[in-house]
Amino acid sequence: MWCLRETIEKCLKACFMCAKATLIIPVLTLLIVGRKLDAQIVLRPLGGVAAISSQPSVPSRRGAGKGSRAAAPAAPAAAPTATFSFGTVNALGLGTPANGITVSALSNGALYFFAVQVTINGLPNADKADITGFISTNFTHSTAEVMENCPSNNNCNLAASYSAYSLNAASPSMVVPPPGVPNGTAATIGFGVFVPDNDGANAFTGNDTATVTLNATDTTTGLSAGTATVLFTPQTVQDAVQLTLSTAPAGLTVTAASDYSMNFGNVNGLGIGPAAGLTTVAVAGGMIYSTPYLLNPAYGDFTSTTGTIKVYVSTNFAHTTVLTMEDAAASGGPYNAISTNAGAQTAITTTAADRAAITRYLGMFVSRNTVAPFLGADNATLTYTLTVP
Repeated sequence: MWCLRETIEKCLKACFMCAKATLIIPVLTLLIVGRKLDAQIVLRPLGGVAAISSQPSVPSRRGAGKGSRAAAPAAPAAAPTATFSFGTVNALGLGTPANGITVSALSNGALYFFAVQVTINGLPNADKADITGFISTNFTHSTAEVMENCPSNNNCNLAASYSAYSLNAASPSMVVPPPGVPNGTAATIGFGVFVPDNDGANAFTGNDTATVTLNATDTTTGLSAGTATVLFTPQTVQDAVQLTLSTAPAGLTVTAASDYSMNFGNVNGLGIGPAAGLTTVAVAGGMIYSTPYLLNPAYGDFTSTTGTIKVYVSTNFAHTTVLTMEDAAASGGPYNAISTNAGAQTAITTTAADRAAITRYLGMFVSRNTVAPFLGADNATLTYTLTVP
């Protein structure tokens, strides 16, 4: 009742004195959020390559503080920053590539590539940013196509400057190396697709797509400076086959033009004075002038790993009683006349392997014909066919 007779102030004082002592320490919690960079990656193709679509990249949202690298943001679900197509490609680099695309035929496939200017807009002050990249969605048929990267410190007009893109977001390929580029400054990078010789069970022909994700990082603050996704679609892989001829060691020179040619020079039925690169083999009724030469089969994206090579005389000599074209597997023979029938050609091999040169011997039989002798120039044409099932 005492508290009722006193003022409110005295009552509160008395109650406080009666209560148990309690120590209360207020705790202040601070949430520190990384600064936001409104930076974006901008891609501009060079050399006439057309972007199927293009839009601003995704700006950065949050990043780590200075001294640490922000984690690569996941590829956004929105439309890609840019979409390009390599067009129709093949492992031999045959045919005309799509506009602005360069093709380089290699010893084990073909590389199609083009250069792009990349800039980062929205960096603060004098900051610079580097760019890394990785394949966020690979080709379905990754044994038939490999995405390749040319970083900005290489010459992206050269095939040798390209190497396979990383498939690992945690260990990406370097696209624009540190210290990076300042705000709005263009760097030249390159995108490529390697089409390897890919025969047998893994052979593929058809359309396929892949996506590369690019991440920019402010090298001064470590903050993320934007993400871009680049979609490569559609591109069409075709099978391809090619047969070439070339000069064998110690053989006649094989001259390449729209067709191939060999010049046997002066010949006679006695084998006197063969030209350089020719040897003579005496046979009944005359002499064979022989030279080694190379057949070079090449093919890609066939289910078979062997091919068949055939040959026939498509245009014969005018003087067939004196001159005959013959074929052999060895310098000493035996030599057999090459068929003049396109429907029943002479088989050279049924086991021609991709990019495996075949040494063959081409012979010209010169008859010691005394009934209808001939003096002068004459020509014949051989047609070779490589078939891969």
